[in-house]
Amino acid sequence: MNIKKYLKVYSYFNYSSFSIELEYKINLLIDFLTSLLGLVGSIFLLSIFFSNTYKIGGWNFNQALIIQGIYTILNGVTNTWFNPNLKEIVKYIREGTLDYVLLKPIDSQFWISFKRISPTGIIEILLGFFVLSYCFYINNISLTIFSFSFLVITLICSISILYSLWFLISATTIWFVKTWNATEVLRSFLYMGRFPMDSFSFSLRIFFSTIIPITFITTIPSEVILGFSPAWKIILEVMVATIFLIFSRRFWKYALRFYTSASS
Repeated sequence: MNIKKYLKVYSYFNYSSFSIELEYKINLLIDFLTSLLGLVGSIFLLSIFFSNTYKIGGWNFNQALIIQGIYTILNGVTNTWFNPNLKEIVKYIREGTLDYVLLKPIDSQFWISFKRISPTGIIEILLGFFVLSYCFYINNISLTIFSFSFLVITLICSISILYSLWFLISATTIWFVKTWNATEVLRSFLYMGRFPMDSFSFSLRIFFSTIIPITFITTIPSEVILGFSPAWKIILEVMVATIFLIFSRRFWKYALRFYTSASS
């Protein structure tokens, strides 16, 4: 793979996306206010759970706020890249324009996954990092080089798992055109990632660790920040993320075998 070529193409993607979005600059202000109000609402909901108790599942409010920060960052990543791009797979297949994507001298999965970018999500990512910075202060956390490295690794793994889940669902559109609705079901499950997994029952913790791996997406990075996460959890998350990425790649190649060209 020619890395320089893909970086150059990706820079063009970003340039065209920002040019389109900046045509209506007032939308950026509206998006900021919407993201801010959404974050305030999520924190308010979290505070309700702690209104009659000091700890839930061994987490106090200040610690649980870290999970909210991680969730906000990952939700911002979803709204920046995954949502504006992967939902287009339905359109490509329905209108037959996937033919043009497959004929381009660039990897089709790369094109489909990164063609567009939404500044709205970037605002949400920045708000998430602001929440994390505040959490460092109220929890008296000072990251070392090692803990910072582990945090970066777990965040990358969380994004990889999240991307793989979205892409796998989107790829099934080749067989079932309306499966994009399944991503809304996925999002409803991911909402649970705003809360400590230890606060759920044992059966739900198993479900959110195996079927829908929300535990790996939000809780483990939060535990790394607090110094709670043992090494085996970090290693396990790296393994899960690698498996999901490889499987999503192979599944896309497999799905393309069943794609019927619009010209055929």
